[in-house]
Amino acid sequence: MICAGFGAIGGPGSKINASSINRAEGAPNNMNKSDLVEIVSERVKNLTRREVEVIIDTIFDKMSGALSKGNRIEIRGFGSFEVRVREPRQGRNPKTGAQVYVNTRRVPFFKVGKELRERVNNNGGGA
Repeated sequence: MICAGFGAIGGPGSKINASSINRAEGAPNNMNKSDLVEIVSERVKNLTRREVEVIIDTIFDKMSGALSKGNRIEIRGFGSFEVRVREPRQGRNPKTGAQVYVNTRRVPFFKVGKELRERVNNNGGGA
């Protein structure tokens, strides 16, 4: 779970977290975009669920667009996103074992921020 407990979604002392999302007992505590929309729409009463969904889609679209242009994104206390270049290399087809040439690739990379790292470590990495 990445987003719960940060910024406007719920700061320190907030009662919104992964366990506040209705889940089947024993199911993993994962969060997806629709869970995030649900949490924000419950928290921000003056916006409809559809408006919250448009806002979250816009944020993700703008972040994706910035990364595709090679820009870096930094969210204080959370982390930073950047694009790294993977150099060309010789690889192997896992099915046949044949050698294949892998071209240069640009891949998104996330570096966790200090505050998030500390929060995860202080909670033991669990829910």
